[in-house]
Amino acid sequence: MSSNVWIRQAHRWLSILFTVAVIANFAAMAMGEPPPWLVYAPLPPLFLLLFTGLYMFALPYAARWRGSKA
Repeated sequence: MSSNVWIRQAHRWLSILFTVAVIANFAAMAMGEPPPWLVYAPLPPLFLLLFTGLYMFALPYAARWRGSKA
């Protein structure tokens, strides 16, 4: 599996993890004061989503810069 495919697959799974963490956060807030670890749980997947998303965003520009037609 090439690195581009691996990055895209990781980005998909990170988005699912981030969504579940946000839903759990809102559910916990509806029941009262949530624990701090749950409040900050969405942040690690969010930062990883930022990096993988920026990588995928830059791929077409990098390919054009290198001179390929992809």
